[in-house]
Amino acid sequence: MKTVSISGSPRENVGKKDANILRQKGIIPCVVYGGSEQIHFSASDRDLMALFTTPEVCFVELNLNGKKIMAIPQEAQFHKVNDTLLHVDFFELRDNRPITMMVPFYTQGNAAGVLKGGKLVKNMRKLRVRALPADMPENITVDVTKMEILDEIKVKDLANEKYKILNDQSSAVVAVKTTRNAVAAAAAPAAEAEAAPAEEKK
Repeated sequence: MKTVSISGSPRENVGKKDANILRQKGIIPCVVYGGSEQIHFSASDRDLMALFTTPEVCFVELNLNGKKIMAIPQEAQFHKVNDTLLHVDFFELRDNRPITMMVPFYTQGNAAGVLKGGKLVKNMRKLRVRALPADMPENITVDVTKMEILDEIKVKDLANEKYKILNDQSSAVVAVKTTRNAVAAAAAPAAEAEAAPAEEKK
């Protein structure tokens, strides 16, 4: 799993007034929990926003005045009107404790059904995955090359021994849908066969 580093400073005052003063300076109040104690700190707005503006998922190495903590973003609060970042909760990682993350889902290859006029439809962009930190995938990618029209890949088809996908197992993650072009292409051979005898009589 990719890891990014964010530097922060422990907060001595955790009231609303202090938090507002920090935000005016482009610094966001944060907390990391899941360890022996909760730690309140603040970090750069720019560094934190980078975590939420990329499709990638990653672990975060928090550097708090020399103390390093491995964590994942757990929850972020945004302003209801202007979408500015207000607060971020982090969850401390432990090697033997499973975590849950939203992992990007990608496809690779050109589906056979698409080449015949069908349309590839992704019903999910991310999957909810639970695993130990060492087993958490950066993404889940599936080869769709052999998918024909009306074929679909369900959550249960993506099962893996190292992690568990928490989405509904019967839900289709990706499918090849039929289109008017596909229907027309399938009907063309039959139409030609019917027309052939009439041509022969002439």
